[in-house]
Formats: sequence, C-alpha cells, structure tokens
Amino acid sequence: MVSAESAPVAPSELDWFNQRFDAVANNIELVIQGKRETVELVTACLLSEGHALIEDVPGVGKTLLAKSLARSIDCTYQRIQFTPDLLPSDVTGVSVWNRESNQFVFRPGPVFGNVVLGDEINRASPKTQAALLEAMEERQVTVDGVTHSLPPPFIVIATQNPIEHEGTYPLPEAQLDRFMMRLGIGYPSRAKELEMLDTHGERSTFDELTPVIHADDVVKMAGIANRIHTSDAVRGYVIDIADSTRSHPDLLLGASPRATLFVQRATRTRAAIQGRTYVTPDDVKAMLGPILNHRMVLQPEAQMRGTSIDKVIEDVAGSVPVPGSQGSP
Repeated sequence: MVSAESAPVAPSELDWFNQRFDAVANNIELVIQGKRETVELVTACLLSEGHALIEDVPGVGKTLLAKSLARSIDCTYQRIQFTPDLLPSDVTGVSVWNRESNQFVFRPGPVFGNVVLGDEINRASPKTQAALLEAMEERQVTVDGVTHSLPPPFIVIATQNPIEHEGTYPLPEAQLDRFMMRLGIGYPSRAKELEMLDTHGERSTFDELTPVIHADDVVKMAGIANRIHTSDAVRGYVIDIADSTRSHPDLLLGASPRATLFVQRATRTRAAIQGRTYVTPDDVKAMLGPILNHRMVLQPEAQMRGTSIDKVIEDVAGSVPVPGSQGSP
C-alpha cells in the first residue's frame, strides 16, 4: 500500500490549494479585520484536521471568527453555549422512543456540524466537557453503544475568557492536549478599529459574507497538505524539540507525543500555504507557539521567578540544533 506522503504534490495542486486558501482568508478578513495571522492559523488548523482553542477577552470577535469560517467554506455551523447545567447529551445527542416505529431513534446533537463552536467551554462541568473528547479525537460519537460518524470536514473551535474565573471549570490537561492550537485574537490597531467603525457602524459585514469554497474543497485541500514532504532530518528536529521540553528544568509537563504529531501536520499545511512541497525547520519554529503553549506546565519555582511558557518555547527553539538541510526532498 502506497502512503499518502509518497505521492508528490504537483505544482498545479499547490496553486489550486493556495488560490482557495487565500480566498478563504481574504473572505474572513472582511469581517475579522487586521488579524491576518490568527485567521490563517485557524484556517490552517482546519486543513490540518485539528481543533482550536481561542482564549481572549470578551468582544474581540472569537464567535464571529468561527461563524465567518463556516460561511466562507459553505459548511454547517453549530454553536454550543456551555453552561453549568449543560448535560453531555445536550452536546452529543440522545436516543428517543419513536412510537410509530416502536424503536429508539437517535437525534444528533449540535456536535454534528462541520464547524462547531464551543462557546465559553470552561463554564460547563468536566463531565460535559469530556463529551467532546471522543468527537475531537476520533471524529465520531457513541451513544447507547452505537457509533455515529461525524461529517468531514470537522473542527471544534472552543472559546474561553482568561480573566473570568468565577463559576468556571478549568480544562484538564487531557482535554487541552486534544486542541491542536491555542490562539488569541487581541485588540485591533487604532487604524483597524476606525475602519471597523466605518464598515460595521450601520450593518454587519458578516451578513454580506458569501461562500468562496465548498466542503469538498476543504477535504481535498487537507489531503494535499497531508502529502507535503517531511524529511527525516526535520522529523528528527521535531522529536528533539519535544525531548528538550520533557527534560527542561522549568517544566513540570513537557510536550506529548500527540503534540509532535500535531506539529508535523500543521507544518505540512504551513509549507503548502507558503507554496512549498516540503517542510523546513522554519515551519517548525513558526508553529511551536500555537501548538505547545497550552499543553506544557511550568514548575512552581519557575512561575515564582516570572518565567512563562512562551519564554521556555523560545529557549528550547534556540537551543536545539537546526538540521543542516532545509528539509527539501
């Protein structure tokens, strides 16, 4: 059996990929202005078949970003408002008795969408948060012993407010590890906020947003990205970085094997976005922050010294030797 990566990506495929990626990113930017990097990372996360956790203050466009992505790719959008009284069945769905057929019938929950927004995910109980785990990891839901597959493409975009802790349940490390990336949006620049007041002052530009690609295009783009070449040297570089975090004196918990898989998948997508058929060490360095910043835990002593996860990632990236070749086949 020939592996997906063994079939080289043709230049025409890469051109097709980039035309559609740029179309999606430009379309989302009509609504989320001045945040190109975040827009590209969320789109890359979708194409890498991962999930994104957006952690930022209220009002910066977290929900609007998810809605704009779903509309741009002409996919179904489902929103789950996480609250303390939300039940797991409110997420996954439930079997109900049908009198006419005299049998139980499964009614899918909101997780059965292409783009699923888990709004304020840390407000729900750990039991309800865990209802997403199987869907995020295996792209399926099991209810009453019956497994139901989720439709491709599929991405969970969860949001949480980093400054409000009353009535919240912090996500456990096991669930944080399921998210490929943790991102922020941040405040817009003065010029972009003035532009936002002009464009959104009388109406929302989201209402005028139209699809630029379709769900089948997203699946095909993900397949192209997965075939981008990753050399043994670059793979070894990723492993060396992960090993360095696991033995770093400032870290209580380093990068998991799942993190190295996510780095490989995300760097392939980034290489495709950059117009290359192969991954370079620079791709790896560019994706370390979004992929590692939420799955590593600092030692208490390091926290007291004011060390941050971002500083540790920078230290690791600077200390691990970079492969001599740039990863080209």
